[in-house]
Amino acid sequence: MGPGLYFEIGKKARDLLYKDYQTDQKFTVTTYTSNGVAITASGTRKNDLLSGEIHSQIKNKNIIFDVKTNSNSNVTTTITVDEVATPGLKAIFSYVLPDQKSGKVEVQYLHDYAGVNASIGLTTNPVINLSGVIGSKTFAVGSDVAFDTASGNFTKCNAGLSITNQDLIAALTLNNKGDSLSASYYHIVKPLTNTAVGGELTHHFSSNENTLTFGTQHVLDPLTTVKARFNNYGMASALIQHEWKPKSFLTISGEVDTKAIEKSSKVGLSLVLKA
Repeated sequence: MGPGLYFEIGKKARDLLYKDYQTDQKFTVTTYTSNGVAITASGTRKNDLLSGEIHSQIKNKNIIFDVKTNSNSNVTTTITVDEVATPGLKAIFSYVLPDQKSGKVEVQYLHDYAGVNASIGLTTNPVINLSGVIGSKTFAVGSDVAFDTASGNFTKCNAGLSITNQDLIAALTLNNKGDSLSASYYHIVKPLTNTAVGGELTHHFSSNENTLTFGTQHVLDPLTTVKARFNNYGMASALIQHEWKPKSFLTISGEVDTKAIEKSSKVGLSLVLKA
């Protein structure tokens, strides 16, 4: 019920405008062993390139053990321990083989009036990341910074705030070390049909350019959702998503440049199966 973590500022609008849109072909299937191990295999085709990933997850009380292997021969191991010492405190350890400098320890803490996320790389000169949010479920303000001890420079410095009403969420974020300012909103028009509209305006100070994106979503029935979006560069996208069985989705999306319709149309397909 608190303000959450920093990445949640503006998340509702981002999900409406960008989540599930794609122009690739992706297939994902998840199965469960008799002892509760979840195994997920996925494959993605982008242009003429095919990539894949196998993900295994084991849960034991408050500990989650994840192992991911992809077609680039990278193995990512993540151990998450929830409710460490006190409610709301979570510890995460991650490591990517064969990258010996990828080790990282992360700590998250959620409180009724604050949310803190801190991480540090397990190297001689690590990158330290710290983000924090204070407020409540109706108003939150926070910052997200990263410091590279090797160079002595801040590699990330962001700030944001959000206001949440019963049917409207507005957010303002300053990103890229102050080079871009984004304002977004998410408005629930009809709760019964989950009909919502949203928009995001981003101004880049260095190039003096603006990017404006509008989007909407509507639930046709309890299992089918449609979404659409359009930006000021003339790019239009739409998708339809159907949950044909519990937690199994078929998503068909399309994208077209309205300034060159005959050359730019793209279609993406995503199939998610959970046995």
